[in-house]
Amino acid sequence: MGFSFNQRFDQHGTWRRSFAHQLELLGQWMGAHELMDATLQERLQRLEQQVRSDKVTVAFVGEFSRGKSELINAIFFAGYGRRIMPASAGRTTMCPCELSYESGMEACLRLLPIETRRQAFGVAEWRLKPGSWVRLPLNMDDPEQIAKTLEQVTEMRSVPVAEARALGLATDAADDAASVPDANGMVQVPKWRHAIINLPHPLLKQGLVVLDTPGLNAVGAEPELTINLIPQAHAVVFMLGLDTGVTRSDLTIWRDHLGAAEDALDARLVVLNKIDTLWDQLNTPEEVQAQIERQRRASADSLGVALDQVVAVSAQKGLLAKIRCDDELLQASGLPQLEVLLGTGIMGRRQAILRATVANGVQSLQNEIQRVLGFRRRDLDEQMLELRSLRGKNTAVIDAMRGRIEVEQQEFEASAIKIQAVRAVHMKMLRDLYQRLGPRGLRVHLAELAEALQGAGLKLGVRKAYDDSFDRLRHAMEAAQATGAEIQAMLGGTFRQLNTDYGFSLQVAPAPSLASCTHEITAIEQRHLQYVGMANRLRLAQPEHAQRVLHALSVRLRSVFEAAANELEQWSNVATAQLDAQLRERRSSFVRRIEAVNRIHDAASGLMERIAEIEDAERRLNELEQRLLEFTAQLVPQAPADDGMAAPDMAPTQPQSLIRLATA
Repeated sequence: MGFSFNQRFDQHGTWRRSFAHQLELLGQWMGAHELMDATLQERLQRLEQQVRSDKVTVAFVGEFSRGKSELINAIFFAGYGRRIMPASAGRTTMCPCELSYESGMEACLRLLPIETRRQAFGVAEWRLKPGSWVRLPLNMDDPEQIAKTLEQVTEMRSVPVAEARALGLATDAADDAASVPDANGMVQVPKWRHAIINLPHPLLKQGLVVLDTPGLNAVGAEPELTINLIPQAHAVVFMLGLDTGVTRSDLTIWRDHLGAAEDALDARLVVLNKIDTLWDQLNTPEEVQAQIERQRRASADSLGVALDQVVAVSAQKGLLAKIRCDDELLQASGLPQLEVLLGTGIMGRRQAILRATVANGVQSLQNEIQRVLGFRRRDLDEQMLELRSLRGKNTAVIDAMRGRIEVEQQEFEASAIKIQAVRAVHMKMLRDLYQRLGPRGLRVHLAELAEALQGAGLKLGVRKAYDDSFDRLRHAMEAAQATGAEIQAMLGGTFRQLNTDYGFSLQVAPAPSLASCTHEITAIEQRHLQYVGMANRLRLAQPEHAQRVLHALSVRLRSVFEAAANELEQWSNVATAQLDAQLRERRSSFVRRIEAVNRIHDAASGLMERIAEIEDAERRLNELEQRLLEFTAQLVPQAPADDGMAAPDMAPTQPQSLIRLATA
């Protein structure tokens, strides 16, 4: 049996903490040996922060009463000995719920009133306004109090139909998802728009985020949920009922909000819940299993996923088995199989991505430091040749040597001025690029769509405006790629000239590919066509809903544009950092060479002393490079074991060994 999600995530957290500590030790070692400049320090801190703050989001999606909250209880919270998320009959989660942990904040439930939907702000903006949320404390020593408090997420309130429409929660009666008014013309709507549960649960403290979503009507009414939160989840667990299979509303959720993301299908797990409904005295175990397999195959065919991505479980019996420590019932519930798939599949992919990012970052740091060490070594070799040529020479020859070094220094400083001119052009191109990829540029690209969505009534031209806007977004990203290539060519020419004239070892990497950003823009376009399609025309006719759609799209696209700008900025910083480092080393070299010649001029013993110093410096450089290789070899993650899980004995080297290296 493989590792469960909880075991896998726990080990992932241990690796992240150990690795971040090792990066901290590397930074201390670099600083102690004058290998750390501001740019390298920033890169090291960014890499360390990325590892420390890495989040893994698992979203549970499905229609009402499919057992999403119960499955969350069974997988993550059975240790409390009772249900934590409301999952009993008649207690259905009515608003999206995020379970996470924010250090420095008390355990609490934060609730965003449904009235905030009257404004175009998304949940992300409301997070920055803590006074707008209702905060209820959670007593971590009282599971019953926690469960009772969390029942708030099931609350509903009655409002007139007109108010429900203003909130985007009811449309015309033709909409089969609309609420049915009672005799007084009132409809039921959720009391809360969004809930954030801050719990110091061990997995949540290590960076797990669990997203529990409501059913179809609520999912479709909150564009931010389906445009931003669910697509950015690292895994989606799609819940079905074994007794019903794939219903029409299930298929609508999958088609409109999940299945269109073909590139993310391998991060989808389909769960057929409530297999215990088949456990009776009239069916043999073999007959029960045959029925389960038929439903698995039918569900896989309907949704277009591989059969091994469809798991049949009983969340309720799995929770009960964990609370009672009943291993036989736990195995029968199917929960262990699901946990293994979550662990080896979803967590395995997340670990692979993070470890690849870490390996690339560490390799980049190693290359940069080795470049500095190599430049220092060449400088020492040049000095050694100069000094040996002075053996047995008179004062006039030594003075001539000093004069030649001073001329070289003056010529170098003159060239440095030209370099700054190239840098100025480089920075101007980058600033222009950042503006095009910034919020103002994004607003320009979406202006036509924004205009088409304004006002009340049917918006007949919105689909064309949608298509044209996304074409402009893709062209903007392609133009950014072209500008990056232009900057790379300019820097490449400057670097080659410096390498020829001054023996530098500058090398500019190809500009980062923005193809993934262009692909993501197309994916966003395809995933959310339903918002401008015929099925949503009535809902889109409401100005408030149209603005929520536009706002959610803007937030999601802004993150893509910011990612592209950050990629280009980091690439530019790496390119210019090596230039700054070698300019700084060359200036220091001129100072050391002139000081050495002056010492030789003033004392006959100065020549041999300086030669001995250079030989000693070369030995120290060799030792530094060896230490660097030892550091990075221990920082680069090792390959996972065959089951997709790093075995316990493959954990990172203990920090004690790195402390010995850092103090060497």
